[in-house]
Amino acid sequence: MIINQEFSKELALKLLEINAVVLRPHEPFKWTSGWNSPIYCDNRLTMRYPELRSKIADEIAAFVKSTYPEVHVITGTATAGIPHAAWIADRLGKPMAYVRGKPKTHGTTSQIEGGVKKDEQTVIIEDLISTGESAITAAEVLRFVGAKVTGVVSIFNYGFDVANKRFKDAGIELHCLTDYETLISIGVRHGYVAQKDLELLNNWRKKPEVWPNG
Repeated sequence: MIINQEFSKELALKLLEINAVVLRPHEPFKWTSGWNSPIYCDNRLTMRYPELRSKIADEIAAFVKSTYPEVHVITGTATAGIPHAAWIADRLGKPMAYVRGKPKTHGTTSQIEGGVKKDEQTVIIEDLISTGESAITAAEVLRFVGAKVTGVVSIFNYGFDVANKRFKDAGIELHCLTDYETLISIGVRHGYVAQKDLELLNNWRKKPEVWPNG
């Protein structure tokens, strides 16, 4: 679910303007999963723009405050979710933590940094949702120590069926600031996407694992 429709459009345009999102429908990128992709999204570039990153943090913080008023801790995913989680936690005056991709191989061998206690409610901050694997893995780590994951909020969501199913099966609410559908619509309006490429781009989101051959 998109948090704020108007801000979703504003953010989609800004991501295109700063090249945080690059569209190449005829020269696709290759993801680590092996999928061909007409889009590459790097929300870490938002860190370079203070006004934009502040707006992102303001939007998510306001949403968390109104939707999850009992939240105890803001948790980021490693690595791109960490700075945004920190800015959001600061605005809310809440503790902040993050979940490593893997446990440390030294010291306390912990996987959760900053600490989330048993029965504490936490919201996970993710930079983008593709298959949903990293956010779901973080949620499982948090649940293992007894924390209550009330929701996941991402900057961008591709809207894949596989991700939607994963979050539904895990019983976790998923929210985002903007998504692929909004981005493509804004891209067409502002000349970042050719009208003739719309069908190609829409087909990728429906069947990314076989695109562009299926």
